[in-house]
Amino acid sequence: MHIKTSLSALAVAAALSVGAAHAADLPYRKDAPAFAPPPPVFSWTGAYVGLNVGGGFKADNSFGRAGDVSGVVGGGQIGYNYQISPLFVVGLETDFQGTSLRSNVGSTSLPWFGTVRGRAGFALLDSKLFVYGTGGFAYGELNTRFGSDTRTGWTAGGGVEYAFLPNWSAKVEYLYTDLTNNGGFAFGPQRAKFHTVRAGVNYHFNLF
Repeated sequence: MHIKTSLSALAVAAALSVGAAHAADLPYRKDAPAFAPPPPVFSWTGAYVGLNVGGGFKADNSFGRAGDVSGVVGGGQIGYNYQISPLFVVGLETDFQGTSLRSNVGSTSLPWFGTVRGRAGFALLDSKLFVYGTGGFAYGELNTRFGSDTRTGWTAGGGVEYAFLPNWSAKVEYLYTDLTNNGGFAFGPQRAKFHTVRAGVNYHFNLF
């Protein structure tokens, strides 16, 4: 009886040893990490609308004998961008500005002006920073002691715009604007040339 009991115990012990050795030889299984999809690629494509405010001052040899011409500029803009590649963005923007640009000598002033411009540039920093040049058509009203008329001309400049939220961006922009006489009042200044620097925000309807 003791012999049978000992043999049975030895057999059980041997079986347990073989099972443990086999289990030790099995490869270690680790749960696969959860799949996290990459964030969507940022794009400037879509329509937008926004507001801006800044300042302006006259360029040299313009506004006739008006002296220094300077003041506050503010208004709104609307436009559309199209990102043609991860690096390149093009667009079209129109804006309308009210101004307090007025001379410190006489009665020359520029109550308002507007532009219609193309924009083109580079998308940097994961496509969230848009560095661009801009230029196109400009128009505005010039008042002097000789009268008032609406002038047309051109504008050019550049800026930077940063998308700080999925549908919001902030920008800083410089423009040089040249409005010609257009055959208006004969004795007024022949050209109204001025610089503007503006900061603004845009809401993008289709930004993703």
